[in-house]
Amino acid sequence: MEQDPALELLNEFLPELQKSFTHLPAAGLEASSLDAMRSVLAQTASRMADNYPYFHPLYAGQMLKPPHPIARAAYALAMWINPNNHALDGGRTSSRLEIEAVREIAAMFGWTKFLGHLTSGGTFANLEALWVAGQLAPGKKIAASEQAHYTHDRISAVLGLPFVGVPADEHGRMDIAALETLLQSGEIGTVVVTLGTTSMGAVDPLPQVLALREKYNFRVHVDAAYGGYFRLASNLAPEVAQAFARIHEADSIVVDPHKHGLQPYGCGCVLFRDPAVGRFYKHDSPYTYFTSSELHLGEISLECSRAGAAAVALWATQKLLPLVPEGEFAAKLSRGRQAALRVYQKIANDNRFLPGPEPQLDILVWAVKADTLEESSRRAKEVFDRAASQDLHLALAQLPAKCFGVQSDGKVTCLRSVLMKPEHLEWADEIWNRLSKAAEI
Repeated sequence: MEQDPALELLNEFLPELQKSFTHLPAAGLEASSLDAMRSVLAQTASRMADNYPYFHPLYAGQMLKPPHPIARAAYALAMWINPNNHALDGGRTSSRLEIEAVREIAAMFGWTKFLGHLTSGGTFANLEALWVAGQLAPGKKIAASEQAHYTHDRISAVLGLPFVGVPADEHGRMDIAALETLLQSGEIGTVVVTLGTTSMGAVDPLPQVLALREKYNFRVHVDAAYGGYFRLASNLAPEVAQAFARIHEADSIVVDPHKHGLQPYGCGCVLFRDPAVGRFYKHDSPYTYFTSSELHLGEISLECSRAGAAAVALWATQKLLPLVPEGEFAAKLSRGRQAALRVYQKIANDNRFLPGPEPQLDILVWAVKADTLEESSRRAKEVFDRAASQDLHLALAQLPAKCFGVQSDGKVTCLRSVLMKPEHLEWADEIWNRLSKAAEI
């Protein structure tokens, strides 16, 4: 593992931050001895070594992308203050930086008037979006694709809202005909459209869902926790690009900066097209909202304490890598998709495998060819283990057999790879070589 530039940056700028407070009288703060802390940190480093190398391109399994060095440095720098972005007197500067950073994310989706803030992650961001949806359509059902993230069903249960799953096609996308059949009951108040499922990277047909909204009058929530930043990518298939081009027509959007946004966990973001939904957050606090006459982040969030350091890291990253088409950030997203397509073509041309759908973003899935689904699942696990023995770390998923061209209503355990690091493009051939060797019988 190479030396992280964040350490050099932190050593350079932390003293500058500390100088800002040297005028304060000595406080005699209690601190543990350096030797005791060194001993504990040595144990911590030893324990943390028992991990997959998430930072390396040969880790191509789950959706884990290392934070950018500027994000690491800015987060650590902010932690010397440890701001809380719930109230202005707990996070003065970090609150302003959050507002600026969220404004840039909203602009990426084409919104200049909106309500939004950061959250601890995509799950809570989706909870807030569906909570608002429930306030606007009390008791009505939430509908999402069967390939949508499982938390939508769970969140709906937490909110006391009925949930219905919409069948998905062989590409992992929401089946529009099945959705319309469900809408005819008049019981659905919100449709969750996933732009980038976490299982297959599938992009639901947002334009067709928007057309149905004109007919059936429901709320559209876009869960772009994984795929949202691909709004900037330049090499999407036409139908996928069309879905992202119309994301601004949604009623709410969720995106996770701690996925493709190069941020540490946890950093999610929820956005609402109509700022007036802020009225649902209204509450009384005896002590947190009296340092400013302006509406503060804590008054438009269900979460109370929130890490100001996450906002600082995000702001710094977006200053270095602006969220603009054709920029450096966008180009690196496109490289991930290019890597996925390259490995996919090699898999599709190898008769040992059954390729899934062509990657719509940077996730690809494939099954191992066998006479039965059970045998295919067993072999996939063997390939997974043999690949890991070569330091190639993939993932396993259980998906409908129809996604691999198999005429069956059953499911099969398949191999899955997330090529979300820009370096994956340079490593695509090496990844394939190790995968091919792992599949040798």
